[in-house]
Amino acid sequence: MKCDFLIIGAGIMGLGVANALQGKYPSASIVIIEKERSPGLHASGRNSGVLHAGFYYTADSLKARFTKEGNSALKEFCKEHSLKLNECGKVVVAANEEEIATLLELYERGLANGVELTVVDEEELRHIEPNAKTCGKALHSPNTATVDPAQVVDKLKDIVLSRGAKLYCNTAYEHNPAPGSVMSSQGDIDAGIVINCAGLYADRVAKSFGFARNYTIIPFKGVYLKYAMPDRPVKSNIYPVPKLENPFLGVHYTVTADGDIKIGPTAIPAFGRENYLGLEGIELSDLAEILYYESRLFIHDSFHFRSLALEEFRKYDRAYLASLAKKMVHCIDEEGFDSWSRPGIRAQLLDSRTLELVQDFVVEADSRSVHLLNAVSPAFTCSLPFSEWIVENYID
Repeated sequence: MKCDFLIIGAGIMGLGVANALQGKYPSASIVIIEKERSPGLHASGRNSGVLHAGFYYTADSLKARFTKEGNSALKEFCKEHSLKLNECGKVVVAANEEEIATLLELYERGLANGVELTVVDEEELRHIEPNAKTCGKALHSPNTATVDPAQVVDKLKDIVLSRGAKLYCNTAYEHNPAPGSVMSSQGDIDAGIVINCAGLYADRVAKSFGFARNYTIIPFKGVYLKYAMPDRPVKSNIYPVPKLENPFLGVHYTVTADGDIKIGPTAIPAFGRENYLGLEGIELSDLAEILYYESRLFIHDSFHFRSLALEEFRKYDRAYLASLAKKMVHCIDEEGFDSWSRPGIRAQLLDSRTLELVQDFVVEADSRSVHLLNAVSPAFTCSLPFSEWIVENYID
């Protein structure tokens, strides 16, 4: 098989890059290979569906550059194609006076990023989200929304295929025997340019091309608890003030595109890239590398990994997870959170030199290949403009 562009991975970024390539090179031949039976079965289809507004990220980051634009672009995409969209907004609440300084830092970041964001007092918060509880001040983000991520992935797939791209599922990347040549589980593919959007396996693919020398992916498992009672005690997404030294946002309330309520996610260190349940999805070769880096993180206590890991494992206890969420509201039936959602894995990039979790997106490339190494949250929100930027900056 021959093509102008070969994309590895049919998640939101792989499909987004295909869409951007078709916009710039409408006559080019594009092949997408996906190891699973259909697109979006991992991070893209298992994420919360939140369209972030863009105030968490420093102004010099790629995340800040694309989140606001991506939020608007995906809202328009959903409206144009009659997809589910819940424009429920979001509030960030403070647990104590010490957190107000971080809250105001987020506000300043939002202003720097051009994001619509308001600091509100407790009385104003009651009008926005009556059940949310804060200490003195809160942030209100009216542009935060939620979508059905699997629905978005499926529609984007239909669009790129209707324009002539070819998608081959059950086709895994194996190695690249020569520049422009890829060996897949279904045979050889000759491509002008290879674009690695392999998500959980992006570092593995990149290393086989000679990239990602200083990086490795560490998987973190995220699960939510779903609220099963008939009432709707919250109408907006409610988030705590995060710890800015790590990329996790803490346990929060998400109101889904269908109006359902869930709390979470966890950020539990996983033992495999597809370790969704029990001992499933663990490869022995991968386990050794993951345990090596996680043990180093534990010994050196990088970004307070010890307390983070112990705290996250506690969240397997439903009552404990519900108790964390209860602190952010005036009233809720904790017993209503009675079932776990489908787990997801965050493909978090680790800098092996500094043992730091990489906060921003990372792209490495040469003239024959492009590698998207850290497509973590809010990559789903950023996917459309981020894909266009990759095509404009890395593909001639």
